[in-house]
Amino acid sequence: MNEAIRNLEPKALWNKFADLNAVPRPSKKEERVIAFMKDFGEKLNLPVVIDEVGNVIIKKPATPGMEDRKTIVMQSHLDMVHQKNADTNFDFDTQGIEMYVDGDWVRAKGTTLGADNGLGVATIMAILESSNIPHPAIEALFTIDEETGMTGAMGLKGGLLDGEILLNLDTEEDDEIDIGCAGGVDVTAAREYNEEEVPENSVGYTITVKGLNGGHSGMDIDKGLGNANKIMNRLLFDGFENFGLQIAEINGGSLRNAIPRESFAKVIISEIFDEAFVFDMLQIVNDIKTEFKTTEPNLEILIEKAELPAKVMELGVQEGLVRALYTAHNGVYRMSADMEDLVETSNNIARVIVKEGKIHIGCLTRSSFESSKFDLANALRSAFELIGCEVTFSGTYPGWTPNVDSPILEVLKTIYIKQNGTAPAVVACHAGLECGILGTHYPDMDMISFGPTIKGAHSPDERASISSAQKYWKFVLEILENIPKK
Repeated sequence: MNEAIRNLEPKALWNKFADLNAVPRPSKKEERVIAFMKDFGEKLNLPVVIDEVGNVIIKKPATPGMEDRKTIVMQSHLDMVHQKNADTNFDFDTQGIEMYVDGDWVRAKGTTLGADNGLGVATIMAILESSNIPHPAIEALFTIDEETGMTGAMGLKGGLLDGEILLNLDTEEDDEIDIGCAGGVDVTAAREYNEEEVPENSVGYTITVKGLNGGHSGMDIDKGLGNANKIMNRLLFDGFENFGLQIAEINGGSLRNAIPRESFAKVIISEIFDEAFVFDMLQIVNDIKTEFKTTEPNLEILIEKAELPAKVMELGVQEGLVRALYTAHNGVYRMSADMEDLVETSNNIARVIVKEGKIHIGCLTRSSFESSKFDLANALRSAFELIGCEVTFSGTYPGWTPNVDSPILEVLKTIYIKQNGTAPAVVACHAGLECGILGTHYPDMDMISFGPTIKGAHSPDERASISSAQKYWKFVLEILENIPKK
């Protein structure tokens, strides 16, 4: 199946992507892909450095005639988001990604594809391996753990790189050139609660929310997509308010940077409300489906009879939980006043777990402004502290301030117009790129970010455009030929 991928053009790019996707590379478990990259560089007889946190640096001298050009850093991250459909049997820790061609798209069978940021990594690998692509001196920087905290970029030390220009290959629209991005902070709320016996004459139910698109919690946060945790909470809130529903368990969402696609809850209801509860729930389900019929046509909400759980939450804590989750902001908080259509600040309620006397709520708050980021984070903190949660901020990383006067930006704009006849969109994005962090270590480096078109990143619908990869590859090659002189 992956053989069809290897026959796509440009073969140099797709073959390296197929090689990479054969290596399991979940965030925080990058040992195998680090070893893979080390072996790759050493087989090319190029110097390889693995720094103290696991970032891989491979250096290649300029091709003949290009020695007078500025040294460039080509950078992408090694890890990938691991998401799969509920009915897909797949072990990300042991299996390589199973890919196939679907028209103009490369997809994976029921899982994320890893084009984010695997196509960037594959691009750099192909150039390092090439013998006929003109380029200046290259420092290839492969960072780790971008998707769950950017700890690779944060742990990179100054002095390891000499490059004056950084090409970050981690954006997902081929007609855009990025010059800025949002920063982020993880907001985590946790507390314990007492479990109570299930009252007599109770009936058990499972509530399932599934079939949502999911997506990237930065790039897709403004698309009106459903958040499974928020939808589930609407159902639980109504059942509690009107019928005394009691919660035994909730398991919603997965990764902090993925919009939640699924949520599951085990609940009980008094049998005297059984019929009325089901009738009411079905009405709410219809209302929610109507609200989301355009953006979430495959949304499913199931209310099904189930065995009684052993225990349920104490009612006082439960009431606080459903009210706090209702209050907690999800989605766009503020649009930028400076750049058209740019989300400035947002939050993703990514994970809600209630089980065995413990509550865990995980959010990722993003913003182009540090002050606005912590304004929203403190609003979330306040909502959760009011119900007795301990709230922590972690994994904070800075944004990347746009530089409209960037010299390398002018180079890329000129090449893009020459190749395509139109100007690219020069944008800042609401995703968290590593440029902001890398800029704190190398403040004089001129940075730019671009990439091929990838849709549905961080979800099993992730797909990479074949025609866009061809356009992007041509763009990369001409950029390398036109790096300014020292």
